[in-house]
Amino acid sequence: MKYLALTAMLIAGSVAAAYGLAGQTGTRGQRGTGMRAAADPNAITPLADIRIRDICILPDHDTKTYYMVGPGGRGIVQYTSKDLKTWQGPRSIYSPPPDVWGDIRTNGIWAPEIHKYKGKYYLFFTFDTRTPLADTNPSTKPPLSQRPLVHRGSTIAVSDSPTGPYIAVQNRSIPPTEMMTLDGTLWAEDNQPYMVFAHEWVQITTGTIEAIKLKDDLTGAAGEPFLLFKSSDAPWAKVQPEGCIVTDGPFLRLSKTGKLFMVWSSFDGQQRYNVGLAISPSGKLAGTWNHQAEPLFADNGGHPMLFETFEGKLMLIFHSPNDRNARPRIFELEDAGDTLKVIREFTGE
Repeated sequence: MKYLALTAMLIAGSVAAAYGLAGQTGTRGQRGTGMRAAADPNAITPLADIRIRDICILPDHDTKTYYMVGPGGRGIVQYTSKDLKTWQGPRSIYSPPPDVWGDIRTNGIWAPEIHKYKGKYYLFFTFDTRTPLADTNPSTKPPLSQRPLVHRGSTIAVSDSPTGPYIAVQNRSIPPTEMMTLDGTLWAEDNQPYMVFAHEWVQITTGTIEAIKLKDDLTGAAGEPFLLFKSSDAPWAKVQPEGCIVTDGPFLRLSKTGKLFMVWSSFDGQQRYNVGLAISPSGKLAGTWNHQAEPLFADNGGHPMLFETFEGKLMLIFHSPNDRNARPRIFELEDAGDTLKVIREFTGE
């Protein structure tokens, strides 16, 4: 979850409830809310007119189609495009059954990603619930936070098609269920797949980015979580009024020189949502991880991911502004080998 003052949280939460939107307000603003799945699935909309947050784009070379997913109501919605300029949708591609986590009832879905791996399509996403954890007052909890500690975790669903249907691979989160985790993403190196995820500040005060080995078919964990870095390691990420430092939205890519890049989000000293860059010079997930001193984007936008166009251009997408008016924004990047450089914003013109 993300940071907002408690008053703003309560107000926004009331508005969300009035509109029937899923998710809990947090440090990103309106967590889990997006275009409602009841919208016309055949509608054609310019990129600039889409209102949705926490998006991810998969360029599928088999279909020559861009698939963009995001949260929609209590499920996941998808837009499709051939040119990134205009998009068809949203259509619902995943709505969880009520018992997907057994006796723990899920309340909403946050931050879905779509990946293609070994011929199948996978959704990585976070289930939020209102079911309290066994330990609701650990010593690691931020002393100024009034947010409840609940079952919240990153999980996976699988399909033979990018448009679904998708089936959850297990009835619990991939990381240990006692951890509050979110924003899981896929990374593979040396033929070993991993889930990279954020361990939420709500539970541990200083959020972390961690990883866990996955089974080869991505149906569950194959090890225990291990730490990549803490939010406090980045010089631009600052303590927020609730006494926390946030980690959000990790996404990875190898540079042209073999370094491993990770884009991710936190908040700066002015409480603006930022996109940062962490670099593993060894090219390995285990690090060590160095942090670029200045964020890639510092104007109230975040939850980033990277993709290449069918023409081979490297792109960064995230939502901005970080409020109920959030929309997808795409920027062309240059892989400079040692860092990423923002070239220009893609507007579709």
